[in-house]
Amino acid sequence: MAEHPHAALVRKGYEAFQRGDMDTLRGLMSGDATHHTPGTHPLAGDFKGQDAIVDMYRRLNEETNGTMRVELRHVLVDGRGHAVTLHRFTAERGGKQLDENGGIVFRIVGDKITDLDECIEDIDRSNEFWS
Repeated sequence: MAEHPHAALVRKGYEAFQRGDMDTLRGLMSGDATHHTPGTHPLAGDFKGQDAIVDMYRRLNEETNGTMRVELRHVLVDGRGHAVTLHRFTAERGGKQLDENGGIVFRIVGDKITDLDECIEDIDRSNEFWS
């Protein structure tokens, strides 16, 4: 059985993110997409629009000196414009290491991602890592 188009779209996004292919990521998102990152650290917040989202991704890579990795484990869809992922996130920064599970709730309209709500395993640990 073929993979659901929303699952394929999200999987393509994870693959592009891991390669650092921001042009592909831009093509997968609507112009006014928003990525919501939980926490109180400097890289948390709501990033609205492709430019703001891509800049946040660039900053994540810079802050971790390219050590950040996201391993996609599962993609779940509801067939009504939502996809949920589970992934493993690892990174090193300033002598600290982060290794935790996370996920993103995607909202998809047509064939574009319009909203990304990130969820993480331990907000306090994440805040400490990124602060």
